[in-house]
Amino acid sequence: MKGERIQDKEKISRLNPMLEAVRHSPERVNKILIQDGATKGKIAEIVHWAKKNRIPFFYLPHKKLNAIDPHHQGAIALLASKAYTSLNSILESAQTPFLVLLDGIVDPQNLGSIIRTAEGAGVDGIIIPERRSVLLTETVALVASGALEHMKVARVKNMARAMEELKNKGVWLIGAEGGEKGLWHDFDYSLPVGLVFGSEGRGVRHLVRKNCDLVLSIPLLGEITSLNVATAAAIFMYEVVRQRKVICE
Repeated sequence: MKGERIQDKEKISRLNPMLEAVRHSPERVNKILIQDGATKGKIAEIVHWAKKNRIPFFYLPHKKLNAIDPHHQGAIALLASKAYTSLNSILESAQTPFLVLLDGIVDPQNLGSIIRTAEGAGVDGIIIPERRSVLLTETVALVASGALEHMKVARVKNMARAMEELKNKGVWLIGAEGGEKGLWHDFDYSLPVGLVFGSEGRGVRHLVRKNCDLVLSIPLLGEITSLNVATAAAIFMYEVVRQRKVICE
């Protein structure tokens, strides 16, 4: 949400429609912002359903909620530009899974760019954490330039646990991190694979890295020490495309 302007179509500020959304359409809710001290009535019901349906919620001062919408009734629901799907749904629709896991991308420009490249590369689905990550906002959709409508995105509570589930189902997890001896093409991407990319600042977290089967890097021959995550993701994704295309031919 940082750095983004929230548009009316991206939020619900009235409690009755908000309660309906968290109960019946939780896949369309990014997160809920609740006024400090608001714990009774419909807000208590909203919190109950948010917990039940794994929708992130946060408590904020009244002044901050007013800055988003002065007509709120004690809470504001921020909506996704597209409904999230489940991890199982992505796997069921993929013959040889080609996935992208994003460990805490916070810049909507980067997420939108990755989604656009992923759709072009034939990625079966993208997996993001529900916290400490940009979600499917209007800015992300705009940067993706229509690709979001064709890309399945799963929001998971715990990335490390989701990775364990993928490994149990035969998906190889390849992390991208600078400074590794192995290069981005040193893997047989004809296998079921999930490419793992870390956040713009800290990279792949330790626990997430630990769950990778292999960590590879892209060599840097100039003066810079790292690539933009969307650029690195594009290089890795199109290596999968190259290898699979060669096999098909």
